[in-house]
Amino acid sequence: MPKVGYVRIRSLARSRPAASAGPPLRVRPPGTGAPRDALPALALFAAVRLAGLLAVVLTNALADKPLVRGLAHSWDSRWYLHIAAHGYGHLIWISPQGTVQTDWAFFPLYPALIRVLTTTLPLTPGRAALLLAWTAAGVAAYGVHRVGRHLYGRAVATALVALWAAVPQAVELTVAYTESLFAALAAWSLYCVLTGRWLWAGTLAAAAGLTRPTGCAVAAAVCAAAGYEAWRGRGRVPARLWAGAVVAPLGWLGYVLWVGARTGDVLNGYFTVQTAWDSRFDLGAGSLRFIKGLLLHGGNVVYPAALLIVAAGLLLFALLCLERVPLALLVFSGVLVLLVVGGSGSFSSKPRFLLPAFPLLIPMARALVRAWRPHRARALVVYGALVLVSLLFGAFVTAVSHSPL
Repeated sequence: MPKVGYVRIRSLARSRPAASAGPPLRVRPPGTGAPRDALPALALFAAVRLAGLLAVVLTNALADKPLVRGLAHSWDSRWYLHIAAHGYGHLIWISPQGTVQTDWAFFPLYPALIRVLTTTLPLTPGRAALLLAWTAAGVAAYGVHRVGRHLYGRAVATALVALWAAVPQAVELTVAYTESLFAALAAWSLYCVLTGRWLWAGTLAAAAGLTRPTGCAVAAAVCAAAGYEAWRGRGRVPARLWAGAVVAPLGWLGYVLWVGARTGDVLNGYFTVQTAWDSRFDLGAGSLRFIKGLLLHGGNVVYPAALLIVAAGLLLFALLCLERVPLALLVFSGVLVLLVVGGSGSFSSKPRFLLPAFPLLIPMARALVRAWRPHRARALVVYGALVLVSLLFGAFVTAVSHSPL
């Protein structure tokens, strides 16, 4: 394995990332990116998301809806809470199309953690689920900052966290869903890849694979980065690199095979369960049908907004490719974008599937930093507008719209 020197970032606005298919992963000197460096970014993240929570509280009050029930017992949250209380195999739902939807479609780590909290603390399942989601959101924001700090320096890292807090679908960090937990595990797994902590990267990827179906994106990122490093080292790589690559997909594969065994079809059982939820990879056929129907017949405001968010995700991925970011970030974001565009299912849910793909915001974060000194007022206006849109959209989809989150 070739030795890698330290890197000193002299100008945050002019710094360049490690190439996705060129230089090896770089390691910063000890002390760089200390926790105190992240405090301004984390404070801004907390302020934006607290404002989002207050917007949801106010909207719930105006709509005469109970707050905790609206945040902890909506859509998928009810399935997670039921699994936490009763385990798997005790809840089914007959869809309007007559398909039998079972709780095996939901991955186990989040409900297991809810069960642990309700067992050890005097919390209801709903409050435990919210505590987990909010705590994981903060851990995820810190992980996002560490990734940005490692690659570009403090200014870009702060901008990256600020932008992630203000994306329209960031309200999902406020409700009892798995996005916060998944984003936290993904961000720290990617950070471990960038810093050469391969066994930790694989372990966190395996945990992400037990959290969401899209956990395969984290495993793919770890395995791709490990394979690239092994190729660069011509096979002379530490055993922990191979161990991380082997461990990374075990969480996702383990649950998929377990569901298959329960259904009597080890290899295809899980995908049959997902098909009953109209969730399958159809190379974008479902997305094209949705867009055609939306253009011909219109729909709830949530659906055009979801289409714009997905289109923005595609554009940002193209810009990310031009940034020559490390391979792990590119693979992680690319797999998530591919699953969103190529998968079927409710289109209103697609924006939240893109929420953990924080590397997509790197081009915007770097542009924001470049514009900060010469055009500080304009940068503040643009960011303020993003925050306002995020707050309004989040309040609407959680407390007003009846579309699936």
